[in-house]
Amino acid sequence: MTLISPIAPPAESRTQPVRVMVVDDSAVIRGLISKALEADAGIKVVHSASNGQMAVDIAGRSNVEVVVLDIEMPIMDGITALPKLLAARPGLQVVMASTLTRRNADISLQALAAGAADYVAKPSSSELVSAEDFKRELTSKVKELGQAYRRKHPESANAAPMPARRIAPAVPAGPPVPLKLRPEATLQPEILAIGSSTGGPQALFKVLGGLGGRSDLPILVTQHMPATFTAILAEHIAQASKIPTAEARDGEPVTRGRIYVAPGDIHMTVAVEDGKKVIRLMKTAPENFCRPAVDPMLRSVAAAYGARCMVLILTGMGSDGQKGASTVVAAGGSVVAQDEATSVVWGMPGAVAKTGLCSAVLPLPEIAPYLRRLAMRSAA
Repeated sequence: MTLISPIAPPAESRTQPVRVMVVDDSAVIRGLISKALEADAGIKVVHSASNGQMAVDIAGRSNVEVVVLDIEMPIMDGITALPKLLAARPGLQVVMASTLTRRNADISLQALAAGAADYVAKPSSSELVSAEDFKRELTSKVKELGQAYRRKHPESANAAPMPARRIAPAVPAGPPVPLKLRPEATLQPEILAIGSSTGGPQALFKVLGGLGGRSDLPILVTQHMPATFTAILAEHIAQASKIPTAEARDGEPVTRGRIYVAPGDIHMTVAVEDGKKVIRLMKTAPENFCRPAVDPMLRSVAAAYGARCMVLILTGMGSDGQKGASTVVAAGGSVVAQDEATSVVWGMPGAVAKTGLCSAVLPLPEIAPYLRRLAMRSAA
């Protein structure tokens, strides 16, 4: 959502580029990542480091806002450095960068649970030169997380002026606009569909881990993640929730008491076949620049369940899920969103909240109790 002010702020209050530190043991990778980030005028790489210990030392005396952190490094690896970085500079936004191996996917999920804000799947040094999708993803995540840091640390926006790099003026946000809520649905839900992106794994572990080890509904989860990562995500959700969880398989029945995770690079939907609801996986075009995307899932649950579907939109960049949530509401279903204060990025939940689609907008700790109440109603 773009806010337009009739009066431009003075030049000295112009927002400075997001300040980034790149941490990788490969000088080639550090250089390529730094070059990719600085191609955007809204980003300035102010530090680089070849190991975690060096990064921790820099963070303690720096005004850096976002760190791109490699996992495998000498002296101190990324997973060891992460809590030390967060302690050295509270509120620091950390993006884990790892190659697409099962081991690194598992470590990345552990890092997200330990406080990292997001991750990127890092190509090899030979691939990185031409990896435009990676550069675009990393740049957008760094900028969004930099703005998230500044919303909680507004004094940071104008620190360390860099007059040589001029970007668009910052526009004052003004007072928050009150959210309009819809009445809570009266029909008991028969399915819960969850969409999430940046910050999503941490939120999913918290919400699903708070369900008391059981769910009286089937739960569908679409988290923006590549293949390999989603299989590991399902394992971590199973550990956190104590509810049977797996990547969804095409054609399997939708069963109460199970959690289905959309596989990376494939849309997950529900279809009604011979009177039974089954999972259908589709490799159709990306939506909202994502595959898997939340919108296809929500359109399908609205068609399959009508007014008996419930949607939860957790932290994430962009607006994926807004159009699908609108379809759910039109079918009589209900939508709940995570609030801004507890979201890493309030893009996806903010998109549904600001358009009046929600029955509730809740802090993360209050979402599981809310869902438990509805699940108990469903079982009654």
